[in-house]
Amino acid sequence: MKKLNVAIIGQGRSGKNIHGAFLRSEANLWFDVKYVVDADAFRRQVAEEIYPGCRTFESYQELFACSDIDLVVNATFSHMHYPISKDLLEHGFNVLVEKPLGRNRYECQDLIKTAGEKGVLLAPFQQSFFAPYYMKAQEIVKSGVLGDVLQVNITYSGFARRWDWQTLQKKLAGGIYNTGPHPVGLALGFLDFDPNTRVIYSKLGKALTSGDADDYCKLLLEAPGKPLVDLEVCSNDAYPEWNLKILGTRGTLKSNLGEYMLTYIVDGENVPRPVQEEFLKDEKGEPIYCGENLIKHEESGKFDAADVFAGAVGHVYGELYAALTEGKPMTITAEMATEIIAVIDRVHADNPMPLEF
Repeated sequence: MKKLNVAIIGQGRSGKNIHGAFLRSEANLWFDVKYVVDADAFRRQVAEEIYPGCRTFESYQELFACSDIDLVVNATFSHMHYPISKDLLEHGFNVLVEKPLGRNRYECQDLIKTAGEKGVLLAPFQQSFFAPYYMKAQEIVKSGVLGDVLQVNITYSGFARRWDWQTLQKKLAGGIYNTGPHPVGLALGFLDFDPNTRVIYSKLGKALTSGDADDYCKLLLEAPGKPLVDLEVCSNDAYPEWNLKILGTRGTLKSNLGEYMLTYIVDGENVPRPVQEEFLKDEKGEPIYCGENLIKHEESGKFDAADVFAGAVGHVYGELYAALTEGKPMTITAEMATEIIAVIDRVHADNPMPLEF
């Protein structure tokens, strides 16, 4: 198998510790890191040490003279994703873009248009769709064991402060732009990316951040004939036990990144109870509470910690290789990422926050 050449722009947490970590690992069967771009001299020095044989540049424009690049990973600051990706696409490069793909629908669609005109691949980095807990949840939903799904609760929250660039609106930062593409993407996945999806409620706020961007978000989404999705991305939740809860007409699934629990009933196992209009009473005539012990079934399981993150990243890169070498379609497309950004942009439009920096 011939490996393809990759250039990584940015050696921050994402470029070095997510993309770089996978591309340096034994699980990477498909790509060689040939070039690394970072404005910081120390990071370039480290890159030359951890990616043997790679060349480093201070500016991404220096890549334009390199004719042997098969894929460029754009892991720059969020507000730079659109202009740099646009420039790369116009110069004929295939591009993998970290989330968020862009600031709004226009920027995302412009990137898609440019990629189409140049005949190159534009891929969003949305690895959460391949996390085992989400894939298992979708399997359970599609099995019908939960009955009709009425509500999906998604929580990507914790209890912590930030004071870096990810707290600044001018950097296209904040919780819903930074963390939000993951849960918003999964939310739209449970809604089958229905084009009639709409935001029926949203609220942005600040709790612990030092910057002027949000670190609290509450969001409700709905689509015709689909479940209600209740989503939270908060920095002030000290008890975030579960990332996902699904309520169906026959049961409940709850899950976090490491395990899931499922409780459900089976049609026919619990005798139907006719409605009784008068008050309930025991054999003596005393009033009693309406209650019973349902025949229930329970299931639980754990997920491999390595697959929750690294495995999901590897899935994206495996699909990228197949797309570049065989023309196979990506599961998560730039069009889908555009719908994710459209929701986030709508939330910001409905909850304008003052610029302080």
